[in-house]
Amino acid sequence: MVPLYRGIGLLGGLFHTTGTTQVFQIFIFFISSIIILLTSFYPRKVWVPLYSSVSKFFFHKFTFYSSKIINKMAEQFKIIEYPLIILFVICGAVFLVSTSDLVSIFLSIELQSYGLYILSTLYRNSEQATSGGLTYFLLGGLSSCFILLGTSLLYTNSGSTSLDGIYVITSISDLVNEGSGELGSAYTAYYINFAFLILSIGFLFKSSAAPFHFWSPDVYDAIPTIVTTFVAIVAKISIFIFLLELVHYTSNSLFSFQYSWTSSLLISSLLSLIIGSVVGLTQVRIKRLFAYSTISHVGFILLALSINSIESIQAFIFYLMQYSLSNLNAFVILISIGYSLYYYINSTDEYKELEDKNNSPIQLISQIKGYFDINPYLALSLSITIFSFAGIPPLLGFFAKQMVLSAALDSGYVFITLIAILTSVISAVYYLNIIKQIFFDKSEYIVNPEVKNISIEGSIVKTNGLKNLLSMRTLKKTSVAEGKDNITEAEQVKVNFNINSIVLSSSLTLTISILTLTIMLFIFVPQEWLNLANILALILFNT
Repeated sequence: MVPLYRGIGLLGGLFHTTGTTQVFQIFIFFISSIIILLTSFYPRKVWVPLYSSVSKFFFHKFTFYSSKIINKMAEQFKIIEYPLIILFVICGAVFLVSTSDLVSIFLSIELQSYGLYILSTLYRNSEQATSGGLTYFLLGGLSSCFILLGTSLLYTNSGSTSLDGIYVITSISDLVNEGSGELGSAYTAYYINFAFLILSIGFLFKSSAAPFHFWSPDVYDAIPTIVTTFVAIVAKISIFIFLLELVHYTSNSLFSFQYSWTSSLLISSLLSLIIGSVVGLTQVRIKRLFAYSTISHVGFILLALSINSIESIQAFIFYLMQYSLSNLNAFVILISIGYSLYYYINSTDEYKELEDKNNSPIQLISQIKGYFDINPYLALSLSITIFSFAGIPPLLGFFAKQMVLSAALDSGYVFITLIAILTSVISAVYYLNIIKQIFFDKSEYIVNPEVKNISIEGSIVKTNGLKNLLSMRTLKKTSVAEGKDNITEAEQVKVNFNINSIVLSSSLTLTISILTLTIMLFIFVPQEWLNLANILALILFNT
């Protein structure tokens, strides 16, 4: 009987499934479901305390006249292709995680990338999003050329498209390079290293690692915030998990060659740490700042990946999972802040000149000045997430960085460990600047006088269970369509509410609360996450 950790080949060896691939496929589904949740419901709801109990919820129907203040729908609901494009992105990410052949590598990464290209330009009324999506497409096509060239060189020098076959060749290439054996000089470490180096350039390009990062700040800032969440999180998870097995099975076998292709990952890690921290200090646009923050964290992920020890792979898995959740929480909060400012106006000239404000309401760091006075709960959640980015104990991000740096020191990488510590301190400057503006600066928002004293009318309609509730909704739709009111005065109670009764919907508040509590309270329940990372690392090293 074959042990479970060795995995199962699928579709003639094009794909394989192991414990690691299954865990991260489920993780991708989880992350994607939360992102889709952002556009699945109305972002705002009406909260009437008198009729907000459980019994009132099930046996009363609250109706009100729809308006843009309450029922603000995203542009995706008007585009029929949106679910299909999301399906392409998720399928491409899931396939890439478990790919086991050169052909499936290219098909998977392109399926994911094409979905992201289209998703970036989905908002057809936005010139800025179209420009960003076009930039993403052109430079993404360039990175695909490197991937295609790398795979073609691997096939030329190995004669096989199967990654398992290539792993076997790399494991004996040291003997061949010394001239022993009768395989000839075709399979040398030099050829294999060169092919993997070109292949890694393409994937580093798509994961926005330095020095191939230059497209990401512009694209992140131009495309709508919800699309940025997909580009910044889902794409990186699939690429790094693919690189995990590629690095593990090829980096430690080329003993006869002084330079291994994984050294390029170490160089990219060093450049990502420096560029992501230093260049981020000059940013005034918040999504560009998040882009450079992502580049800095990619440096930590690549550092753990290139070391390739049990401790570093455990740190790699833990860091990738925690940063994906933290980054997701930051973008959800950013979107929620935009939804919460519906009855405020900002009269500054800088804000008036902003483009595409409907799709990305929060674009400047200065737009969240004094936000603590507007919504202290969202402000505290964003602060906790940012402190986690900076690595402040006892939050989740601190333990992830500590694990990576500890693994690097144990493996003798003293210099890059010092650089990582120094850049973490530097990046804390722009993180703390955001905190300062939220809590200590004066807000530039004022309440819109046109809606300050507005009174909105609604009706509480009593029902007798779910069946009557559904029939009541049908009756109301029919009444609205026919332009008449079939609900008698005896069946309903008139309710007046003002602008303060309109709050963020539960889909947003529950997501933010759970993610923030996970980041903040990790120290009390650390065993599950650490054990999962440890088991996956041990499975990889026992194969």
